[in-house]
Amino acid sequence: MRISPALFAMALIAWPLPGLADNAVEGSRRVVEKQIEAFLRDDAAAAYAFAAPGIQARYPDKDSFFDMVKKSYQPVYKPGNYAFGRTQTIDDGAMVLHELLIEGRDGKDWKAVYQLLRQPDGSYRIGGVAIVPETDTKGI
Repeated sequence: MRISPALFAMALIAWPLPGLADNAVEGSRRVVEKQIEAFLRDDAAAAYAFAAPGIQARYPDKDSFFDMVKKSYQPVYKPGNYAFGRTQTIDDGAMVLHELLIEGRDGKDWKAVYQLLRQPDGSYRIGGVAIVPETDTKGI
């Protein structure tokens, strides 16, 4: 069966395409996942590559960045289990906030909020992470 070019073009126009915010959410979420995977492999260079320019300016090499993460963000560095919670996009995806619910390897629960910033090339990098103990566990 052949489809006419005009029908094909109309189908493409009518096909629902994800909006910018959806792409921002998925793209930035992958960055968080890839950085956590790099931490789990102890791959400092890969983890550092996901840091935004502002973070890289504060920690000018992968080793100082990795040391900071190990000391101050242990639940992010080596999570037991984690799941994404709420997400918020700001300024049509220029900034995306992801809530990450983490069960540490010690069994303690944490909440991390990742700030992802869209770069001039359209990619996302992590501009900051705030982490707090999660004491209000809802259970299963």
